[in-house]
Amino acid sequence: MRIISGKARGKKLKSLPGSNTRPTTDRVKEALFNILSSHLEGCSFLDLFAGNGGIGIEALSREAEKVVFIEQNPRCVAIIKENLKAANLVGEVYQNDVLKALKLLRMKQEVFDIIFLDPPYERGLIAPVLRAICENSLLAIDGIVVAECGKKEDIPESVSKLTRVRLANYGTTVLAFYKFEEGSCEK
Repeated sequence: MRIISGKARGKKLKSLPGSNTRPTTDRVKEALFNILSSHLEGCSFLDLFAGNGGIGIEALSREAEKVVFIEQNPRCVAIIKENLKAANLVGEVYQNDVLKALKLLRMKQEVFDIIFLDPPYERGLIAPVLRAICENSLLAIDGIVVAECGKKEDIPESVSKLTRVRLANYGTTVLAFYKFEEGSCEK
């Protein structure tokens, strides 16, 4: 695992040993950031189920202004902090359950241009997290939500006011892109 492009290009990233986490492969990461390239500079980015932080760190390397990492596993949180330090980048790292963290981010009146979620595969978490993003008004009106999931996963076409606008397949991994169908996620 490495940072593919930007100011920290080539830096190696640590990951939690074993199979409890599943870092996004370089191939999928490169494809994701090619798709998002015109939206990254100066953006506010939220990395949910952050694992080793590879996606959010890549966003920072490619000129995202702010990245917030949410990860429940304390060992992964420590690795995210190590990876940020090694890459000489700064991000906000929170150890928390994603659904609880989304409520806390709303209380802080946070809004993000890009939200990336990579929940454990095949646990039915995509729809509830998309719904919580809307309920907590965390996505900018022109923002993008990207869900990474497995090919066998149920990938909703729409949730709340978010509609799937693109689906990209990379072997056993799928990236689903969501935008507002109209207006904002506000209740």
